Amino acid sequence: MTLDASPIHVWLVPTPVGNLGDITLRAIEVLRGADAVACEDTRRSGQLLTHLGISRPLVRLDAHTMKRAPGVLEQYPRLAYVSDAGTPGISDPGAELLALALELGGKAEVLPGPTAFVPALVLSGLDGGRFTFEGFLPRGGRERRERLQAVAGRPETTLIYESPHRLHATLEELAELCGPERRASVTRELSKRFEETVRGTLPSLAARFADGVKGEIVIALQGAPAQVQDPADAGHAEVAAALAAGGGSVRDIRELLQGRGLRKNDAYELALRAVQDHAAPHGDGA
Repeated sequence: MTLDASPIHVWLVPTPVGNLGDITLRAIEVLRGADAVACEDTRRSGQLLTHLGISRPLVRLDAHTMKRAPGVLEQYPRLAYVSDAGTPGISDPGAELLALALELGGKAEVLPGPTAFVPALVLSGLDGGRFTFEGFLPRGGRERRERLQAVAGRPETTLIYESPHRLHATLEELAELCGPERRASVTRELSKRFEETVRGTLPSLAARFADGVKGEIVIALQGAPAQVQDPADAGHAEVAAALAAGGGSVRDIRELLQGRGLRKNDAYELALRAVQDHAAPHGDGA
């Protein structure tokens, strides 16, 4: 696929998730300088451009019309793309447009700016050192159940986008899979007048939102607790027994097991058990 000689340059431009004051100066500069602005919803994006005092051609490129993208790039090679809210390329067709621009030998830039899941993660009070962005879950069936099971088992915090009418059901499903003690938070209407973050256990959150809610929502789910490993797991017992049979002392076996990652007390108990078992009298088989 080839286009004309005009150089292709695509910008993915973040737009506010709520408060219009969150637009960046660079985003305004790019929107003003582009040949056109592509978007998911021309009415919504048109309102933003009007608010900013920007007059550019608007082209709809959503999940249903992205097949038009080659022709749009031919007509408007310097193209800015915005989603309905937040950073394009996350849970919207912006990533597909960027990939096409690169495939055609063009240049692509992603501007930093507003996104919903990062402030929701920080507001949750949960561990933000490691996290997984899950985005929107499947709406039903086996695929949804399998994804929820995977989410429930992750050791890191998980960020989920959810719609208002499915929030209560999702919280109940997570409570069933994760148990009653797992904590989470629900953040909605970020940067807007009625912004709210509610924190608690999954059952308490399900009860809190049982009557429905409005707004755009991010769920932050606490990671699964670390599994307590039996010191005899991972072959440690077999190693200890073999060393005891070879005449190894409790101290020698303990030090070797510590080298395999066991805690000192667990290594000592396993070493002592192995030496005692080996020294115990055995029947003569008569």
